[in-house]
Amino acid sequence: METKSKEAEISSYVGKLLRDNFGKGPSSVFVSIEKPYITIYFRDFLAPMERVLIDQKEEKRVEETRDLLMIKLFPEIKAALSVMADFTIESFYHDWSLPNRTGLFLGIMDQSECEEEHVPGGFEKKEELHEEIARISKQAEKVPGLIDSCYLNDRTIVVIREGILVRIEKELIRDGHEETLKLTKRRLEKSLMHNNNFESILSTEVQDIFVDWDFKLDKSYIVFIVKPYKS
Repeated sequence: METKSKEAEISSYVGKLLRDNFGKGPSSVFVSIEKPYITIYFRDFLAPMERVLIDQKEEKRVEETRDLLMIKLFPEIKAALSVMADFTIESFYHDWSLPNRTGLFLGIMDQSECEEEHVPGGFEKKEELHEEIARISKQAEKVPGLIDSCYLNDRTIVVIREGILVRIEKELIRDGHEETLKLTKRRLEKSLMHNNNFESILSTEVQDIFVDWDFKLDKSYIVFIVKPYKS
């Protein structure tokens, strides 16, 4: 199956999945397959009850509920994406932007099934972007042991960080406080990221920022949704 057909099939599946499980689906779903990544970006996603909670300043409850439901849906989503993309989905990440009513799923394919020579696109000022990510990470926890990034398409940048957890965070994880830690880190890091100079580095408007972690692997992914360059 051609990539565009796969992307269309995944888009339809995710829209229905969200509608069936959250009571309301997004108005649009954008899927991009660029080995080893699958990104699924959706807009106008906010259920009526969630809107009520947000109006009452209960954003944390909305995120907690969504995260709990996603844990339940993870196996189904990974299995479905593996079939539709014809690649094994090794890991899966997600995040929400409640103010923008948007969300993002990020699937990582099994590297052994991808062509070794294939590397997603690099870009100018990559090192400057890494320096800014390191600066923000240091404010929130510590400088990562590794930072890498790539342009997947004209509006999606993926950044990977490894080795970012400090000792107190590792102890919280051992004591079973993963969700509390994730919600706190999400709020802190995104507030720092939205007050920075990414747009001057990337020379384009940053429309959304998403971040998620795999605490067991001490790894994090950041995804920037940017305004495409005009040719």
